[in-house]
Amino acid sequence: MTSRTIFALLTLAVATGPAAAQSDPELPYWASISVDEARMRKGPSPDVPVVWEYRRKDLPVKVVARHDIWRKIEDPDGTQGWMAARLLSRTRTAIVTGGIRPMREKPDAAAAIAFRAEAGVVGRITDCKDGWCLFNVKGRKGWIETDHIWGD
Repeated sequence: MTSRTIFALLTLAVATGPAAAQSDPELPYWASISVDEARMRKGPSPDVPVVWEYRRKDLPVKVVARHDIWRKIEDPDGTQGWMAARLLSRTRTAIVTGGIRPMREKPDAAAAIAFRAEAGVVGRITDCKDGWCLFNVKGRKGWIETDHIWGD
């Protein structure tokens, strides 16, 4: 190979970057913690201090910045810091806010209540429309108003 060919290949590799970076959505976007224990750090490096340790798989987070294999996230309390991208999932989850909230059988305030969820309950979101999201908590499903969750 000539030095010109090597230069062209290196330039192409730098310009295209890893496939994962190409598939990252536009910022900000919703994600969730994909492991049972995850650490948020002050900066995008394993050498900087830990700000917070999360022990709640599926907790929703908002990704607000990227740096290499790190994502700057915001948690439901508004705390921001850096987490390794491998600890995050694109699985959509949300956390119930406020008080006890009704989960309806249909996306309508007049629909029957399927069950109720306390503030802090985390569930998966499978569909959202017209100010409502279908919320799945360990197999129990109901529609919740988007004003009553964080992570939609």
